[in-house]
Formats: sequence, C-alpha cells, structure tokens
Amino acid sequence: MTLHAALARSLAAIALILSAPLFAASAGSAYVYRVINAYNKETVGHLRQEIAPATTAQSEVMSVSVDNPALGLARTEVYGPQGQWLRRPLDNHGVPVEYEFGTALPAVQPQLAVGQTWSVRVPAKVAGDGKSRSVRIDGRVLGPERIRVPAGEFDTVKFQRTIYPGDADYFISETQIVEYDWYAPALGRSVRTETRSVWRDTRGGCIRHSRCDYRGDWHVFELTEAPARATP
Repeated sequence: MTLHAALARSLAAIALILSAPLFAASAGSAYVYRVINAYNKETVGHLRQEIAPATTAQSEVMSVSVDNPALGLARTEVYGPQGQWLRRPLDNHGVPVEYEFGTALPAVQPQLAVGQTWSVRVPAKVAGDGKSRSVRIDGRVLGPERIRVPAGEFDTVKFQRTIYPGDADYFISETQIVEYDWYAPALGRSVRTETRSVWRDTRGGCIRHSRCDYRGDWHVFELTEAPARATP
C-alpha cells in the first residue's frame, strides 16, 4: 500500500468514526473505569462517573466517586460536548488538584486529521489560590484505532498530549503530565487513558546524593461499565 493510499484510508476511517451519532445518556447513567498502576500492573481501584441532572447540551456534569482514597476525593467534573475539559483535577507535583478552566481545555480534537497537532494555553482557577493559572496543552492526533477494554470493543481516535498545569513554585518546576488517550466519539468520552507525570525539585541542591527528578503516579484508566445503550 502506498503512503498516499494509507493516509487516505486513515482519513476515511476517522470520517467513519466521526459520523457516528453521539450518545446522549440520561441523568443517572454511569461509567466505571478500572484504574491500573502501570508500574506494577496491579489494580488500584475503580472510578465511577455518574451523569448529574445539571447536564445540558453544552456541558456534561459528572458526579465522580472512587473506591480508593489514593484516587482522590469525591468531586464534580464538567466536560464540553466534544470532550473538552471545563472542570476536573490535574496532577500538581503528585497530588490531584481541581481546576476550573476559564476557557474549555481541548483535551481531544477528534475533527483533526492524523498527524495534526494543536497547542493551546487557557486560564484556570484553583481553589485556595487567588491567582489565575495558565495551563498549556500540546496535543497530536495519532490516528484511528479499534481497541478492546473490559466494557467491549470501541472505534477510537488515539491522541497524545502533554499538559503543563502552571504549578511551578520557586525551586519546584512545573509538572509535566504526559497522556495517551483513546477517545470514542460514539460515546463522547475516552475508553482508555494512560497518564503519568514528572517534575523537578531542586530544594535539596541536586548534589550527588540528592534526587531532583520526581515521578508521579503512572495510571491506566480502562472503561469497565457503560450504559447498555452506549455499548457498540
């Protein structure tokens, strides 16, 4: 197959995926994700997202609960109609911190072609911080991929993104969050996400026996349960 033919095939596959109607799940519908520690392949716990009554055509409000406190606190997350992030946690030096974005953060861009990239900076507020933070995302479309997760098989568009949450603090660098995301347009959400973070802390001076490079959690989220009508 020639490069031109392969590219045309990839574009056609994405067009087919995007032609699928978005599933408008009703309030009370829930999506459950298994969370795996990618360092040791063990299951950390489960995260449950339930669609709240406040959901509208412009924003999907999710009540989030977890069965392991290591995965954060119960909270409310808000997403746009194309999977944009309006309110959700971001890793800050190994700790999940809730962000409310002044402009929707385009975590996925399903309308872009394979190989296309985007880079966007948006303002955000964090509880207890009177200053606005500047959050940057650099993303790339890796292409269409049909994958199997515990909830079933899904046609997805795979993305790579790096997020800089604006959390630098004197001798501690800004966290760098690197993610791979398998977004299913037919569900309007991701069915698999791999996320990890790194940062530098130079308060110890980075002398010979002082570690300056730190790694946060490396988690994989896989969809295990979805509303019956949302499964392919």
